[in-house]
Amino acid sequence: MKFGKVDHPERIDFTIPKDHPDTPVVLSKYGSKGKFNVFVGCAKWNRQDLKNFYPRGTKDELQYYASQFNCIELNATFYRIFPSDTYEKWYDKTPEGFKFFPKMTNEVSHLRRLNDQVYPVVDRYLEVTSLLKEKLGTIFLQMHNNFDPKNWDRVVRFVEYWPKEFPLAMEFRHTDWFTDETVAQELYHLLEENNIANVLVDTAGRRDLMHMRLTNNEAFIRYVGANHPSDYPRLQDWVKRLSTWKEQGLENIHFFVHQNLELESPLLSAHLIKQLNPVLGCNLTIPATVNPSQQGLFD
Repeated sequence: MKFGKVDHPERIDFTIPKDHPDTPVVLSKYGSKGKFNVFVGCAKWNRQDLKNFYPRGTKDELQYYASQFNCIELNATFYRIFPSDTYEKWYDKTPEGFKFFPKMTNEVSHLRRLNDQVYPVVDRYLEVTSLLKEKLGTIFLQMHNNFDPKNWDRVVRFVEYWPKEFPLAMEFRHTDWFTDETVAQELYHLLEENNIANVLVDTAGRRDLMHMRLTNNEAFIRYVGANHPSDYPRLQDWVKRLSTWKEQGLENIHFFVHQNLELESPLLSAHLIKQLNPVLGCNLTIPATVNPSQQGLFD
């Protein structure tokens, strides 16, 4: 994932900003009302991207991936709507408790940009995606970088149309959604009123997307490492912030690890899980490592 990539990550201030003042207010409405859930995973499962992750002789990449992680941020669905039997196979290959967090097709977000023609596409997407049944996690919609607040009416209509039985998260990348206080408050209110998660993106070149404003009881975080030593202390800081949010009432953590070059994503994810387990009181599997020289990253 090259979004937000910079040539000199060592020059970036990766400090996590203070929470938006309304985030603890939102979280105070939750807490102890439901089960605390933590899902950590990568964005892909193919061997070409996740080098040094699959043991030699692995025949089915998804089956092995799902034995190591409890979720996947399913980016493949951004590029196409797969046939129904594909979703059924994904369901059958993964264990109980595994979750898919699929990305909405780019025909909706980028090509048609939430115009009036997207709704048949949304219906078709949800028809096949629903075949994941209880393994379907939050679907997320990522808007184009240049989709700005001039398109507010399209956002409102889309939110009103969206069937509420499908959990949804939305990612806005144009700066004006967060830097214009009036626009930001209207957006946060819309998401909060409709129980839609406000996606947080932690990447080097777009620190403006660290708005730190949660809109429901879900922290949907897309973390982009820079293939740099700073990736690990950055994750440590996230462990502290997630612990604070849990104390304030957060019930669902959905954390997906990317890198500019994806090959080390499983290593970063394993490091994060090892730190999260004792702090949050969870018991996630720590993914195995294939390359012994990389084992020290988990110690």
